[in-house]
Amino acid sequence: MEDAFARSVSEVLDFFGVDPAKGLTDSQVTQHARVYGKNVLPQEKRTPFWKLVLKQFDDLLVKILIAAAVVSFVLALVNGETGLTAFLEPSVILLILAANAAVGVITETNAEKALEELRAYQADIATVLRNGCFSILPATELVPGDIVEVNVGCKIPADLRMIEMLSNQLRVDQAILTGESCSVQKELESTMATNAVYQDKTNILFSGTVVVVGRARAIVVGVGANTAMGSIRDSMLQAEDEATPLKKKLDEFGTFLAKVIAGICVLVWIVNIGHFRDPSHGGFLRGAIHYFKIAVALAVAAIPEGLPAVVTTCLALGTKRMARLNAIVRSLPSVETLGCTTVICSDKTGTLTTNMMSVSKICVVHSVQQGPLIAEYGVSGTTYAPEGIVLGSNGMQLDIPAQLPCLLHVAMCSALCNESVLQYNPDKGNYEKIGESTEVALRVLAEKVGLPGFDSMPSALNMLSKHERASYCNHYWENQFKKVSVLEFSRDRKMMSVLCSHKQMDIMFSKGAPESVISRCTNILCNDNGSTVPMTANIRAELESRFNSLAGKETLRCLALAFKQMPIGQQSLSYDDENDLTFIGLVGMLDPPREEVKKAMLSCMTAGIRVIVVTGDNKSTAESICRKIGAFDHMVDFVGHSYTASEFEELPSMQQTVALQRMALFTRVEPSHKRMLVEALQNQNEVVLQYFSDQINFLFG
Repeated sequence: MEDAFARSVSEVLDFFGVDPAKGLTDSQVTQHARVYGKNVLPQEKRTPFWKLVLKQFDDLLVKILIAAAVVSFVLALVNGETGLTAFLEPSVILLILAANAAVGVITETNAEKALEELRAYQADIATVLRNGCFSILPATELVPGDIVEVNVGCKIPADLRMIEMLSNQLRVDQAILTGESCSVQKELESTMATNAVYQDKTNILFSGTVVVVGRARAIVVGVGANTAMGSIRDSMLQAEDEATPLKKKLDEFGTFLAKVIAGICVLVWIVNIGHFRDPSHGGFLRGAIHYFKIAVALAVAAIPEGLPAVVTTCLALGTKRMARLNAIVRSLPSVETLGCTTVICSDKTGTLTTNMMSVSKICVVHSVQQGPLIAEYGVSGTTYAPEGIVLGSNGMQLDIPAQLPCLLHVAMCSALCNESVLQYNPDKGNYEKIGESTEVALRVLAEKVGLPGFDSMPSALNMLSKHERASYCNHYWENQFKKVSVLEFSRDRKMMSVLCSHKQMDIMFSKGAPESVISRCTNILCNDNGSTVPMTANIRAELESRFNSLAGKETLRCLALAFKQMPIGQQSLSYDDENDLTFIGLVGMLDPPREEVKKAMLSCMTAGIRVIVVTGDNKSTAESICRKIGAFDHMVDFVGHSYTASEFEELPSMQQTVALQRMALFTRVEPSHKRMLVEALQNQNEVVLQYFSDQINFLFG
């Protein structure tokens, strides 16, 4: 059902004839499986080994060498020559060609595994409603019309259309599909957008994406190849192999060489026709054969037998070097394409940035009586690893950040008002998240702030194993404070709260959009002495000004943190409790650019290579990240250099041609737009290098 996003819930349910309270019956499952097929990506038809071998000899220069070797071998047999020297030349030629073919076969066999990695993004199981009962089934058994329940950490098993919200909100991380740096909020209402792209389909849960917040029920509307993941697979399969610059030059050289050699051979043979009857040859036929051998010898001498070996060796070394950089090269000549590249199309999220939300700024009220009103702290570290330091306003490292009252409460609130999980994966050797990326960033911040009361805290934490270190400080606060009740985030409040008890004290911690939280605060926590003072109009205006600066000029995603002393013994929270809060501070976070990106992009531009950043993010966010990277400082602004996919498609063909020549940023795209962009650039005789995360691997050729 391709237009499920534009239909109401009842229309979708009626289309599949399913009762949302009971799910499909066994007979319906059988019927739908027969009509729509299985929920598996079709197995790619592997190229037979013999075809891979023959493909390595599909080159004019190689064919000329084979012909020369065969003729040389036949003439040696005809003349009755024996011994190793008689067959040395054809044997060497064939050995060189065999080595060339072996390297090519091995390389292409490894590259064919790239498409298989798409299967790793498919879910293994799903919670399905059938015959009025929920059960856990293999995801491959899903059929369109099945009712599926999803929750935090669940990988979406097929393309689903939302039908019921079981929590205040549902957010999904679909960066693998669209490149959006933040999770996307899903809703039940139908979408009426024309030419809707994945980002517009806010009621669709796409196969392979992950739920980070909330719980919901949805109906399967696409399985197997008819899913978003299936469309990526199809686009990869449909990509046509284009001859590389090296391949074109070698073919041209082979054609030229064949013509010259053929001409010389014929000329030599014709010139010596008068000598065919020379008595020394023993007859006309033997004379003709003698001069034919001379012509063939000239041909073999003219052919650069070592050229394929030299080219193959150089390209194989290049392939090996690329493999160290986790790049898969599908054909050896494609390595040379790197040297001829004129345009690089690169994803933003996960390529130019880390795709790991990180807190970079903390703003608190220092003192209302003396010194600066607002204190600002920097936080280093750009990944989910709990490695980084807190820097003071002077840029110097704070030895024990948790000794400062506001930073201590920031860490407590970050750890407790949080539903995410941070853990270390020893198999992959990195830190992984379960849940919303902004919440994981707060967990990492709590680890960087550390714990109070220990002078050796920073060094002591570094002595822990990576598994223990992942959430050591978070676990400390969770053991100190028992969670009693939670008020989940909602769109109207734009905040969440959690009630915690600690000994004979009950505290509510809250976090949310600064404009929502600050407006509910009547007190503030001072960082100089830990005192609580009333919120004044001047302080509120200063905080709002600082928030606007962080969110606007520095393009950070900001959250405000607050707390409130609650009556002892309270067991639940209501929305009315989220008033008269005490302001703790502001935290600003972003998907940080990789440290090496600016230098790499400037190197490309110096070499005459244009870089086009491609992302699913909205235009303003992408432009601000590009400015933060610093590689586009030569542009006064992005006017005429930045286009959304829909803006570009609406341009007349002549204006599209001009836009392609100036483009530096392409936003709000889905995988099909990326292919369109690359093909359009290639039609302008550009040599394009693609680096798209949704194609799973770095593929050349």
